[in-house]
Amino acid sequence: MKKIFNSISSILVLAALFLAACSSATESSDSGLKVLTSTTFLADITRNIAGDRAQVESLLPAGTDPHSYQPVPADAARINESKLLIVNGLEYEHFLESLLENAGGERVVITASDGLEPRPMEEHGQEAGDPHMWLDPNHVIPYVENIREGLSHFDPDGAAVYQANADAYVKQLKDLDAWIVDEVAQIPPEKRLLVTNHEALGYFSDRYGFTIIGAIVPSVSTDASTSAGQLAELIDLINSSGTSAIFLDEVENPVLAQQIAEETGVKVVEDLHLESLTDGAPAGTYVDMMKHNVSKIVEALK
Repeated sequence: MKKIFNSISSILVLAALFLAACSSATESSDSGLKVLTSTTFLADITRNIAGDRAQVESLLPAGTDPHSYQPVPADAARINESKLLIVNGLEYEHFLESLLENAGGERVVITASDGLEPRPMEEHGQEAGDPHMWLDPNHVIPYVENIREGLSHFDPDGAAVYQANADAYVKQLKDLDAWIVDEVAQIPPEKRLLVTNHEALGYFSDRYGFTIIGAIVPSVSTDASTSAGQLAELIDLINSSGTSAIFLDEVENPVLAQQIAEETGVKVVEDLHLESLTDGAPAGTYVDMMKHNVSKIVEALK
């Protein structure tokens, strides 16, 4: 009986220690800085800056197209609970507008693209700025600075950590840019021609010497439409330019691209990741996403 009692006592002690450890971990997590970002690539960029000082989550799940996303009730709850929200800006997050208008509580909003001059575009007949700045890693460096500054203002005790992490990540971004330059050099300049589903690769093209032939949907958003006349014009441009591929984000509908491919003989590359990361490979981080996209583009055009 004494042995049984001792065994039970030991089990109770271990259980108490386990519960205490769980409670301590929960308290530690609850007491840390919680950050909500609009998209997965912003969450990854922010994690590189915040390190262990913050719990960073993306409002949108991996593999989601922000242009066409429809909020769900759980999103409103997460916005209500948020104290620090990081967005891309340049009217990229239209899905957030109603959520923020109706959200309770108060929060600090950091706009990652602050201070950057967007490429002029026309959207629904009006002048607009192209929001896809992150597709040039050099523009992500100001993103890092804006996020670092926002985190430091919100959590001054972590300022030195955020600065050190930001410096290390900027080096990764510069290395990424150099890697892309080397990879793109495999494509003869006359073959650096891009056709996309929507107008997302403008900054990428400006930086790495590509020419954009056209887009199936002539808009910076996938949540737009195209006409028969615009498609016919794009087919003519493809035939006259000699380009060899149409590039799509994995989340985009490939039907029109496949129809154009049948008429022009070009290939359709359907597995780029321009708007969202993936759960794990091939685009589990921003750097991995860019390397995956560049590898696909180089493979198709060189």
